[in-house]
Amino acid sequence: MPVFTSHTADTAPAAARPAIEGVRRALGHLPAAVGLMAESPELLKGFLTVNGIFETCGLDPVEREVVVLTVATRNECHLCVAMHTATLIRQEAAPDLIAALRAGTPLPDDRLEALRRFTVAVLDRRGAVPDDDLAAFLAAGYQPRHALDVVLGVGTYTISTFANRLVDAPLDPPLAAYAWEPAGHGVSRG
Repeated sequence: MPVFTSHTADTAPAAARPAIEGVRRALGHLPAAVGLMAESPELLKGFLTVNGIFETCGLDPVEREVVVLTVATRNECHLCVAMHTATLIRQEAAPDLIAALRAGTPLPDDRLEALRRFTVAVLDRRGAVPDDDLAAFLAAGYQPRHALDVVLGVGTYTISTFANRLVDAPLDPPLAAYAWEPAGHGVSRG
């Protein structure tokens, strides 16, 4: 028997229902991960709120997806990788960029690669990024505010990736074409 319930607007705790309905209206369906996160209305509202804030930061849409997919692959969240692969495809991102992000390998665009490397440094160093790494990020044309925007993205998608893995969130059928597994792993949890 599963520990976590995949809630609907009818079964979710009352405090989660407005968030569930908002997601359902925005997307036209309720993703399974959202229904599972609804077990904790605070987690669901917290993620949705901070994600909305991240979407307005100084990084452009593709740059935000570089941060998200870097976090998602590092945290081995198959759901986030699939979902954000679909986002990049909708944004008409270059296939070689998408493939490199999914593989966690250097990106074909130097500026985006500097962003990916900086995001990895933030993750690996838990924010204590060495001066040389910060200087390389800034030399690629980013501003100090963008370094903090990366931290915002890391925090946002740490919530999502950890929650998705904990509840073993499944891929929704529309994402099946973008399924992903970590290199060298069999079936992964979340």
